[in-house]
Amino acid sequence: MNRLLQTTPVDSLNVAEELAALSEKLSTTTVTELMSELLDKAVAFGLKLLAALAIYLVGAWAIRKIKGIVARIFERKKTDAAIASFVQSIISIALTILLIIITIGAVGIDTTSLAALLAGGGMAIGMALNGTVQNFAGGIMIIAFKPFKAGDYIQAQGFEGTVTEVSIVSTKLTTVDNRSIIIPNGILSNGTINNFSQNQLRRVDWTVNVEYGTSVEEAKAVLMDLLKNDRRVLNTASGAPAEPFVALSALSDSCVKFVMRAWVKSADYWDVNFEMNEKIYSKLPEKGISFPFPQMDVHVHQD
Repeated sequence: MNRLLQTTPVDSLNVAEELAALSEKLSTTTVTELMSELLDKAVAFGLKLLAALAIYLVGAWAIRKIKGIVARIFERKKTDAAIASFVQSIISIALTILLIIITIGAVGIDTTSLAALLAGGGMAIGMALNGTVQNFAGGIMIIAFKPFKAGDYIQAQGFEGTVTEVSIVSTKLTTVDNRSIIIPNGILSNGTINNFSQNQLRRVDWTVNVEYGTSVEEAKAVLMDLLKNDRRVLNTASGAPAEPFVALSALSDSCVKFVMRAWVKSADYWDVNFEMNEKIYSKLPEKGISFPFPQMDVHVHQD
């Protein structure tokens, strides 16, 4: 019993020491492992950060190269400066946004929500600026396909006049009475455009009414002389698609209709048109050819 009583405190002391040593060992091991894990994560994040930085630098370099290639293509094709600048800006913005998303994804951040946010924001902006975006698109179409240019005389959207300015969102016309008309490019690009200045030559048409009883050959000869004696009227030898033309076109209720057709330079169109009307009005009566008046025959029957 005495031996047992003597050994028990010693054994308890040894056990306590062993437990303390074990606890210290376990505590030391846990801190070490934690530090090791944190170090591993820091190294991994650093590598991802370096990779993201490399991706961003390479992507930025690639964007600059792409912009340079696009600029050279526009320069070779002699594209309008406004549309070239606009397209290059759109390409640069789109590629930069894509590069940022890829760079963030390389770091390890989930970009799904970011992409959804950008898509939603873009949709909201597009809906808010629907008319403006339509005008931008119309301006690009007009500048790219060039249905008209500054200086052309056009008819569109119920207006006609000389084009004085073509911008990315609107087109400005100056009418013959010096009014300034600004038409949004969205509706202009979707409507019918009549460009009077696009071709070098235009055909002028007249309809001349004479009274019944007039000699057809005499009337045709007088009208043809008027055309041939005007130096601005062109023939096939001077590049016109056809010779001046006069013909009897219709027999109406109270007159005989003749049609006159002649090709002129586009710049001479209105002068020839108006001056020929004056010549017809003064020359035909000199030749004994009268203009008809609307008339009605009334037959009276007496019982």
